Amino acid sequence: MSVIDLDVVEDHERFRAELASIAPDGKRKWIYARKQTGKFYTLRTILSWFLLAFLLFSPFVKVGGHQFLLFNFLDWQFVFFGIPFWPSDFYFVALMFLTAVVTIVVFTSTLGRIWCGWLCPQTIFMEMVFRKIEWLIDGPPKEQARRDAGPWNWDRIWHYGLKVFIFFAISFVIANTFLSYIVSSDKLLLYIVDGPLAHIDLFIGLVFFTFVFFMVFFRFREQACVIACPYGRYMSALVDEKTIAVTYDFKRGEGRAKWTRDDTAAKKAAAGSAYKRPDNNGDCVDCFQCVTVCPTGIDIRNGIQMDCVNCTACIDACDEVMDKVGLPRGLIRYTSQAAVEKGSTSWFTPRIAAYMSVWAVLVIAVAAMFFMRSTVEVNILRQEGTTWVTTTQGLGNVYRMEIVNKSSDPLNYTIRVSEPQAAKIIPLGMPGNVAAQSAIKGRFIVSMPKSSITSSSMKLTIHVEGNGKHLRDIHTSFLSP
Repeated sequence: MSVIDLDVVEDHERFRAELASIAPDGKRKWIYARKQTGKFYTLRTILSWFLLAFLLFSPFVKVGGHQFLLFNFLDWQFVFFGIPFWPSDFYFVALMFLTAVVTIVVFTSTLGRIWCGWLCPQTIFMEMVFRKIEWLIDGPPKEQARRDAGPWNWDRIWHYGLKVFIFFAISFVIANTFLSYIVSSDKLLLYIVDGPLAHIDLFIGLVFFTFVFFMVFFRFREQACVIACPYGRYMSALVDEKTIAVTYDFKRGEGRAKWTRDDTAAKKAAAGSAYKRPDNNGDCVDCFQCVTVCPTGIDIRNGIQMDCVNCTACIDACDEVMDKVGLPRGLIRYTSQAAVEKGSTSWFTPRIAAYMSVWAVLVIAVAAMFFMRSTVEVNILRQEGTTWVTTTQGLGNVYRMEIVNKSSDPLNYTIRVSEPQAAKIIPLGMPGNVAAQSAIKGRFIVSMPKSSITSSSMKLTIHVEGNGKHLRDIHTSFLSP
């Protein structure tokens, strides 16, 4: 692996050789992001509150007696929008997850890291919850920087302690919320009633993940995106010059120059007409407002970077400055590098077409499998570890049966042996019905007169009906001496 010598890297290219949150000597460079305002921030706020409400409350919403969303990887139980998926549906669940991954690939290829800036839970919690609480407790960025650089006096201690307490409490709520998606909200409420000592192993795991969440939002922050998250790594393989992302219009903005009184006077004199700054200066007034609002500390004017999460904070900041100096908005905007260079270009490239074709095939496959999915599954197997038993009618074999009712209606079922007709079924405490979207397990004995037994292993056909309709014929064997 080659090592980049920072001493020989030109200043305007240094961003390619180092992270904005890490100083050249390897030490952490803390980022104090300025408060954001603007139309994009308003839209993100509305969307974020909706997603936060969905995340926090959906485990407690029931549809048909089932949790709205459940991802129980421990017992391989999954519920999507109130529809349960059983272990036999694992291939279907895996295909849905694959479709979700390809969906993110398609969005990334066309719109850059739209997931990171608008939908990622880490970004939403950091920017819409923890960052706002930090501003409320510690004040604006300049005051935060001043306090952090100062001594550990009472002012700094109580601010620090209060922030730690609140951040840890919210992290505990987040950990419990994610736990409810795994063990179900009903079990979580029971665990809370029982107390932590009754489930000490689970409680220790909960505290551990609370600490992980706390460290991510209290200390790790943007480094979770630029260092730990793999999405930022493979993003570079998905985007190209035609990908629509947060982009600086370098043709309009360069060369950069501070806004002067002469500019203001000339702009007023040119009222009602397009204004071009003198001396071939670009529209960028080099105010660095796009940098001060960036949660990862980058300078978007350097071009698309791995650190950029497409949060649009720089767009709002730049538009605000453009309004103040009387220049057109859109110096930083959603566009592509190719569009900036050539004026216009199509984002629908052969590569995007290929991605979308794969995505369309997966969506069609998932939809087809869902509509063709059997609403009832019946499994009958001979009881393991047994051969035959003696009954009042002759000899018998013990069988295990599982019926999974995936429909939203109760299922009344009957079972009988259709071949040979001399065989009879003796239920062993099995109910005669299955509730909607649930499963039952039970046992029964197939008994046959000795006079009807013609070989040591006879073919057996068990006929299963549900709500008066034929469900399935199960072919198995009957063992005898």
